[in-house]
Amino acid sequence: MRFKGLDLNLLVALDALMTERKLTAAARSINLSQPAMSAAIGRLRAYFNDDLFVMQQRRLVPTPRAEALAPAVREALLQIQLSVIAWDPLVPAESDRRFRIVLSDFMTLVFFEKVIKRVAREAPGVSFELLHMIDYPDERLHGGDVDFLILPKQFMSAPHPSAKLFGEKLVCVGCPNNQQLHGKLSLEQFMSMGHVATMFGRTLKPSVEQWLLLEHGFKRRIEIVVQGFNAIPMLLQGTNRISTLPLRLVRHFEPTIPLQIVDHPLPPLSFTEAIQWPLLHNSDPGNIWMRNIILEEASRMEASAEGCSQAARAA
Repeated sequence: MRFKGLDLNLLVALDALMTERKLTAAARSINLSQPAMSAAIGRLRAYFNDDLFVMQQRRLVPTPRAEALAPAVREALLQIQLSVIAWDPLVPAESDRRFRIVLSDFMTLVFFEKVIKRVAREAPGVSFELLHMIDYPDERLHGGDVDFLILPKQFMSAPHPSAKLFGEKLVCVGCPNNQQLHGKLSLEQFMSMGHVATMFGRTLKPSVEQWLLLEHGFKRRIEIVVQGFNAIPMLLQGTNRISTLPLRLVRHFEPTIPLQIVDHPLPPLSFTEAIQWPLLHNSDPGNIWMRNIILEEASRMEASAEGCSQAARAA
């Protein structure tokens, strides 16, 4: 089909090329042969009067013109998919849908495993692709590349719908042999000690505790940077370094990795984990089903934590 001289099928090819960045993989993703995809590139170049892609180290690198076209093409295709092609009602027990979700290793360990176990019971054919934290998650959301972001609320992108999951407290932790943690930790001690911190992506975006500290005007002496929370407990062992971690994560590691826990010297540091999904997926039955499960499991976890807290206060 042509629209003002452009074969609209070529937009599907362009989107696949922008996603895969390899000719064979792009062709396979839309069920074309490699020669047919090569021909599609030639026709795209002729229509837009631009190379669109150049080969570098066996990868297709888009030109500025292709980069400029990509968001509009992806959005148009998503709009057709969501508004023109009818969504089939999702039958969990029969579905083989795959959900792509960006979240931290902290949320994978303390929360999302509950979602995975529940889905395995209710919809055994459903699968997940859990993605590492990335530099610009809102771009992936806008392009429809991911189904959900699970991030601290502060990092959410305004144009897309979101919902609260649960609140989380931050605490200071270190090796049990760290004498400076045997007692109340002062702000002066906190600032004088070496820290292990998590930062994400190639641009080393700060995690939520770093963001909150900067909001308070404090800059720690960070001696070790890691790309996830999971490595931190082991890196503290046998050292005088400390870290600021979510309390649920510390409790998760307690049975296997001993840690000394102290309250943070600043006013109670806390944040809210939230979930966000593409605006274009707001009415997708599959997205609605999955986010309801995620929200229900978050509600159960928060209720359980509140119950434990009340029991501890009563005791």
